[in-house]
Amino acid sequence: MASHPVKPLPSGHLQLLRRNLITPAVLKPPSMVSAGFKNHHILGLCIDESAREMRSLRSWSHRRRVSKSAGVSLPVASAEDFPAVSWESWKPDKTTVAPSLSDVIWPAAGAFAAMAIMGRIDNILNPKGISMSVAPLGAVSAILFTTPSAPSARKYNMFIAQIGCAAIGVLAFSIFGPGWLARSTALAASIAFMVITRANHPPAASLPLLFIDGAKLHKLNFWYALFPGAAACILLCFIQQIVCYLKDNFKF
Repeated sequence: MASHPVKPLPSGHLQLLRRNLITPAVLKPPSMVSAGFKNHHILGLCIDESAREMRSLRSWSHRRRVSKSAGVSLPVASAEDFPAVSWESWKPDKTTVAPSLSDVIWPAAGAFAAMAIMGRIDNILNPKGISMSVAPLGAVSAILFTTPSAPSARKYNMFIAQIGCAAIGVLAFSIFGPGWLARSTALAASIAFMVITRANHPPAASLPLLFIDGAKLHKLNFWYALFPGAAACILLCFIQQIVCYLKDNFKF
């Protein structure tokens, strides 16, 4: 039988084959397996490429099995998670304790007393055409009586925001007059003021709008910064102390 002479491989192909045999395989996810199995001119390179791709696939599968057995979930988002997350904000906080009867009665009684006292003051101020029981004070009462430890219930936040935002409303009305430009400018400036002074008190943001749209308040001019907002908050703080004392000492 005649033997055929074997042609030696070129030196460049030998170096490429040696480098592929020595270099360790790089782990790739299964999605990248399809990019492999390239057609090489050398049979040894094709076999080496196929072996490395198979090792990568086995290593990827092994890591997934280990993670699953160890109780570690891979960070893969699932569409089933979104309805549960979005609906959580519509449910009551699970960490809060159900309120007792005293937790309901005393804040409600404090709000009733506050509005009754300010209503009595309104009867005295009626000849002057002004009122003390303005709408933003209802929101202030809810914060002070129901969540006295909230950041917006801090005395600094309340008084700084009430005085500053009311003054901003008067200034915006003096510059732009009544209308949408004065309201939008005053509200934007009030929010910026509360952020800068770190006095977060949401009910105060409505004071500029109340002044711009309330013709009977225009006569107060810059006195509006102190009345009725800041003056009424002094009365509300006094009632808040009574409500907190009753909640702590008379439970039912």
